[in-house]
Amino acid sequence: MESRPLADEIRPQSLDDVVGQTHILGRDGLLRRMIESGTIPNLVFYGPSGTGKTTVANLIARRSGRALRWLNATTASLADVKNVMADVGTMLAPNGILLYLDEIQYFNKKQQQSLLEVMEGGQVTLIASTTENPYFYVYNALLSRSSVFEFKPISAEEAIPAIERGFHLMEERLGEKVDLEEGVIPHIASACGGDVRKALNAVEVLVSGGVRQEGRRKVTLQDAKMAVSRSAMRYDREGDDHYDILSALQKSIRGSDPDGACHYLARLLEAGDLISACRRLMVIACEDVGLAYPQIIPIVKACVDAANMLGLPEARIPLADAAVLMATSPKSNSAYLAINLAMEDVRGGKTGPIPRQLQNKHLDSSGLEREQGYLYPHDFPDHWVRQQYLPDPLAGRRYYEYGTNKTEQAAKTYWERIKGD
Repeated sequence: MESRPLADEIRPQSLDDVVGQTHILGRDGLLRRMIESGTIPNLVFYGPSGTGKTTVANLIARRSGRALRWLNATTASLADVKNVMADVGTMLAPNGILLYLDEIQYFNKKQQQSLLEVMEGGQVTLIASTTENPYFYVYNALLSRSSVFEFKPISAEEAIPAIERGFHLMEERLGEKVDLEEGVIPHIASACGGDVRKALNAVEVLVSGGVRQEGRRKVTLQDAKMAVSRSAMRYDREGDDHYDILSALQKSIRGSDPDGACHYLARLLEAGDLISACRRLMVIACEDVGLAYPQIIPIVKACVDAANMLGLPEARIPLADAAVLMATSPKSNSAYLAINLAMEDVRGGKTGPIPRQLQNKHLDSSGLEREQGYLYPHDFPDHWVRQQYLPDPLAGRRYYEYGTNKTEQAAKTYWERIKGD
C-alpha cells in the first residue's frame, strides 16, 4: 500500500490542473500572467486551507528554477530563516531561493521584520501564506513589499473532478475496482467545505475502509456522511471565521432575513459556541430592534437564560425563537446612535460642570434643596417641567432622534403634546 497521502500524490503538476481560483489563475488571471512572465515578486497568499496555496507555490518554484525552501511559522524560528539564507549563492541554490512560509500570522512582529532583509536582497523570493486576513496579521512593511492574492474556497462543482481522480488513483493503488453508491461524490464535494485536501483525505479513508466483496470495494453514502461529518465547518474561535459568522448573524437579523439568521446561528451552534451566540443575540436585541419593540430585550434575555440552562443541543430551540422573532420584528437603532454620539462628545472633551440643579449636594439633606433650583417633575402636570439637564457647553445638543416605527412615533406624539414642541 502506498504510504504517501493521496492529497500529495494527486497534487496538480500545472496551473491548468489547479482546482478553482479562476479569478487569479484563469487564462486572464493576474497571478497566472505574473507566473508565466517569469518575474516573480514577493507574494502573500491568503485564504482557507486546502485551496491550493502550497500547490501554486510549488508550481512557481518549479517554473522559476529556484530552490524551494518550506517553513511553517508555527514551529520555525529566526535561526531557521538564517539557515535558508546560508544557502544563497551555494550549489544548493544556484538560481536563488523561493522561501515558502506557511501560516505567517504566527510570526511575531520582530520575526516578520527579520524577513525584510531576506526580501530586499533579491536572491530570496518570499511567498507567505495565511488563513487569516493579512491586513490584520501581517506587518505593514512586509505587505508593502508584496503582492497579495486571495484564494477562495472551492465550490462543490469545482471539487468533483479532483474527487473523481482521487477514487481512480485509489483503484490503481489497490488494484481493485471501487463501487460508489449514488450520491457519494456529490456529498463529499458539498461537505468538504471548499477544502480539497479534506475531500481527498475522505476518499482515502472511504476506499481503505470500504467493504470488500468479490475483489471490489464498496463505498456507501452512509460511510461518506460519517467520513466528512461536520468537515464543512470552518470555524476558529480566535480567527476571522468566528467574527465573520457573528457579523453575518447580526446583519441577517438587522436585514430582517430569518433564513439567514437561522443559518448563521446553526453554524455557531454546530461548532459548540453557545456563549458567543447568546452574547450576540443580546447585542442585536438592544442595538438593532431596540426601541421599535422594547419588550424584545427581556424576551431575548429569557431565551438566552433558557438556552444556558438547557445546554446544547436543546439550547438551539429558544435561541432560534429569539433569532426569528428579532428578524421579523420592526427595527430601530435610535438609542444606539444616541449613545454613540454622546460618547463621541465625552471622548472629545465636550462635558462641562454638571448643572447646579442636578448635583447631589449635601444641602439636600438639610432641606435646602430649593436653593439648587431643582424642579421636581412629579410636582407638575403630566410629571414634566422644562429645565436644563445638559451641561452649559452642551445646552441644546440633541443626541436622540425618534425612529420611524410605531412605538417611537407614539412616544414622539405624546411628548410633543406635553412639551409643546
